[in-house]
Amino acid sequence: MDKIIENLKAKEETLWINPKNAKVNNDEFSKDDIEDARARLDRFAPLLEELFPASRKQRGILESPLVATYELQNKLEKYYATPLFGKLWFKLDSHLPISGSIKARGGIYEVLKHTEDLLIKANLLSLNDNYKKIANDEIKQYLSNFQVAVGSTGNLGLSIGIMSAKLGFKASVHMSSDAREWKKAMLRSYGVNVVEYDSDYSVAVAQGRKEAQNDSNCYFVDDENSKSLFLGYAVAARRLAGQLKSFDIKVDSKNPLFVYLPCGVGGGPGGVAYGLKQEFGEHVHCFFAEPTHSPCMLLGMHTGKHDKISVFDIGLDNKTAADGLAVGRASSLVGKVMDGMLEGIYTISDDEMYRLLYLANKCEGLRLEPSALAGAKGVVHINKLYDSKALENATHIAWITGGSMVPDEEMDKYIQTGKELM
Repeated sequence: MDKIIENLKAKEETLWINPKNAKVNNDEFSKDDIEDARARLDRFAPLLEELFPASRKQRGILESPLVATYELQNKLEKYYATPLFGKLWFKLDSHLPISGSIKARGGIYEVLKHTEDLLIKANLLSLNDNYKKIANDEIKQYLSNFQVAVGSTGNLGLSIGIMSAKLGFKASVHMSSDAREWKKAMLRSYGVNVVEYDSDYSVAVAQGRKEAQNDSNCYFVDDENSKSLFLGYAVAARRLAGQLKSFDIKVDSKNPLFVYLPCGVGGGPGGVAYGLKQEFGEHVHCFFAEPTHSPCMLLGMHTGKHDKISVFDIGLDNKTAADGLAVGRASSLVGKVMDGMLEGIYTISDDEMYRLLYLANKCEGLRLEPSALAGAKGVVHINKLYDSKALENATHIAWITGGSMVPDEEMDKYIQTGKELM
């Protein structure tokens, strides 16, 4: 009997430690690839500054705050009745400009890369230009001849749809049944074509891909396989290294770094984890967090079948309040890249995400969506897994993936749900 599979079938919260983890990076991508992505984002900064006022405080650089969570860590010790060694921080991708989630990294990056490729090919742009020129009417008119499509549970669709529409592209977002109504409404307010499905994420992606194949002017952002998305996420690691340095936080053998990343199809957490391994090598320990109803990455990596197995195959329903993580089949790219690099994966129930959402609001004043809190329980698992002496100087970072765009009325419901569950 496979105890891990039995636990997943029973929807029990499960911690899986990767037996293949060699604590080293693989060579799927290089530091040069990540640096190329970073440089491209820098080139586009003047344009983003022009198009999105919310990005002006950072001069068009899309980056999020790193904040200490002292009060919450103390509360978690009491709530879980266990001492938590090391210091817990939140990386607030929930507060990224433009689309308010981690998807602003990979999704926006891929649209920008596609835009650059098209305009350079048409002799409308060179690498030495000020990219602010892309906002002019001539270029927007040219881009209106092209379409960008994506399949999404919500947040990726927001980043792709908003960015594409602002640049002048026709944009189509194929939304799964898990997508929140407010996300669909926001996309439509930007003029994005929202195509709704009664089925899950995989069907939305398949239909989006099919549409693109039938139109030579349609570019499909493939969340299941995209290397561009992956590299956009990976840039976050270099930026985080700078933030840690600004706080005089060391990362070495005596000062380990633990990072907990909510995981849907895997592109976002996979890209960030890959970049972190490039930056910190064996001194960073990355864990993914998935809903108990949608543990596609854990299932794929544990069985070695990756995208060849679905949560439906073991009787799960892929239905979760963590809409951004409601994915039944893992990325064919990410699981294989992570095979020798990822420390482990744990699952978390919807109720627990709501409780943590409530505690984060009560202790730190943060307003976050349920999926964003999946990483917040990682510090508890690791304190039970590692010797306390090994964690005395540890830095724990829960990657908070979304929430700032959630309408107040919806957010108040989230917080009330968490309060009632407490």
